[in-house]
Amino acid sequence: MDDVLFEQEGAVGRLILNRPEKRNALSLAVMNAVTERLAQIAADRSVQVLVLSGNGPAFCAGHDLKELTGDHDVHHYRRIFAVCSDMMAKIHQLPQPVIAQVHGIATAAGCQLVAACDLAVAEEGARFATPGITIGLFCTTPMVPLVRAVGRRRALEMLFSGRFVSAREAEHFGLVNRVVAPDRLADETTEWARQLAQFSPFTMATGKRAFYAQVDLDEAAAYRYAQEIMISNCLAEDAQEGMSAFLEKRSPVWKGR
Repeated sequence: MDDVLFEQEGAVGRLILNRPEKRNALSLAVMNAVTERLAQIAADRSVQVLVLSGNGPAFCAGHDLKELTGDHDVHHYRRIFAVCSDMMAKIHQLPQPVIAQVHGIATAAGCQLVAACDLAVAEEGARFATPGITIGLFCTTPMVPLVRAVGRRRALEMLFSGRFVSAREAEHFGLVNRVVAPDRLADETTEWARQLAQFSPFTMATGKRAFYAQVDLDEAAAYRYAQEIMISNCLAEDAQEGMSAFLEKRSPVWKGR
């Protein structure tokens, strides 16, 4: 069976980690497959929102530790973490919004994957951790999107302690947006994805790209950047159509440009 699956229903795509017996651990093969599929989705205008989920009892248990132990040289480790970082970056670079659908555990690079997604929905029993400290391997790369999602104090608490954070606590931290009943997880996530898919894909892509470009700038630089994006967005066909439709009290017809 493929380690990564893709399904599509209407405008919503679903990328599924499919190593249930390994708690969807991120082997090199899995990360390369995800990255390749993300490139295909980026070029597919029929996919307007992507949901990322996992088969089996867990969302993702992080890196495959069998690939991190044994007689390997520095080039082996450099390759693993370069591929992982590229995969996470591709999620931000994807024009479509990405929603993590989390059940079971999301640990280490699995927690990183949740933090790297644009949005996240978790079931009530989901748990999150960056437990590398407990096995002598600090979760340094998971730290990158984690601190940007939850802030310094909470990120350091998770990184230093390695403890599991409940779904409700993760919601309070800002790591996930919503917590739902386990039997409603797929339906609630899909419904949210469908709601986002009703908007202009051009405008969504413009906004997502602008968000990540400005988020780490100082305020003055962010405003300078954002106003130029706003100007170019105003000139776009979908923006003119959307504003006209609002004034004329009708539904817009998006052109994707």
